[in-house]
This record gives sequence, structure tokens and C-alpha cells, in this order.
Amino acid sequence: MYAIIVTGGKQYKVAVGDVIYVEKLEKEIGDELNFDCLMVGGDTTKVGTPIVDGASVQAVVLKQVKGQKLVVYKYKAKKNYRKKQGHRQPYTRLEIKGITL
Repeated sequence: MYAIIVTGGKQYKVAVGDVIYVEKLEKEIGDELNFDCLMVGGDTTKVGTPIVDGASVQAVVLKQVKGQKLVVYKYKAKKNYRKKQGHRQPYTRLEIKGITL
């Protein structure tokens, strides 16, 4: 069985036992979360309008992490303008514990 959930403006296909990285959520390690499902699939498929009534996904927060460093370099020719900046996107690591209908 799998489900489609939405968090942080992105959609994720998840199944029980999956570990996913989502946009940072202000939760502590070990906190449990419930997500509404846009779609639940398996033997039969249920599609919501926009969410499936009574369906949810349970997840637990494993860790708060940062992504790889991205280097942003701005340059303008013949103007002696150079600017280097780095960025590391924060993520939350979740483990999917269950899907209920």
C-alpha cells in the first residue's frame, strides 16, 4: 500500500517503512505527525477531492538535517563585480510508520 501526501508545497509518494526528506518542519526529534492523503493506492485506488476522507499517514521525526552546500556566484564582466555566497537548505528526515484508511 502507498499514499500520496503533500507537505512544504511538494507531493511525496510514501509507503510504510520509507524514510523521506521534506522541507523543514518545526518539530522535535521523536515527534509524531499525521498527514492527509491526496491518494491511496494498493489493491484498490482511492483518489481524493482534494483529500481522501478518513485516510492519513503517520510519520515520526528522525532528524533535522541540512542539504548539500550550493555556491551562488554572481559576476559582471568588466565591472570588477564578484559576489560569492553559499546556501544549505534545511530538511526534516521522516520515517513513515503507517497508512490508515
